[in-house]
Amino acid sequence: MTNKLIILDRDGVINEDSDAYIKAPGEWIPIAGSAEAIARLNRAGYRVVVATNQSGVARGYYDLITLEAIHQRMTAYLAGLGAHLDGIYFCPHGPNDGCDCRKPLPGLIDQIVADYGDVTSVPLVGDSLRDLQAGVTRGCQPVLVLTGKGRSTQTKGLPPELGKVEVYDSLAHFVDHFLKDTE
Repeated sequence: MTNKLIILDRDGVINEDSDAYIKAPGEWIPIAGSAEAIARLNRAGYRVVVATNQSGVARGYYDLITLEAIHQRMTAYLAGLGAHLDGIYFCPHGPNDGCDCRKPLPGLIDQIVADYGDVTSVPLVGDSLRDLQAGVTRGCQPVLVLTGKGRSTQTKGLPPELGKVEVYDSLAHFVDHFLKDTE
């Protein structure tokens, strides 16, 4: 892989997911080991970016200022453990808004390509089918984690058009495997 980049979904990968949405900074709860895993990727020279659907904005559950505050809480938590994100890409639209950035559409991935170049074979780590579909559309390597909605996603079955999907218990376990020959 020439592009030392990793793309992560947010809810269910870095932090606990909620069917009621993460609507305030205090509702952002990290998944154990996720920040340390991002720090390990950073130390290994990988740029780490987030691609996340945030339809709670369109649904009126929270506004862009609150979303920014949630992201500030996340980045402060990560920084406290020696980790950082190189970018946070989000779709604030609802499912019926007709945008091209709401996963499974590839608009967020296209924004990442515009900023970082080709993402062919770049791991995209997500807990839902729509995460994996958005990445595969642009040649990313799909990685399913079983945190968040991951177990449910796996139970429902993954369509063959995704190709080979790597499956790990968590972001930390993926990073253990991914960096095993480099650390």
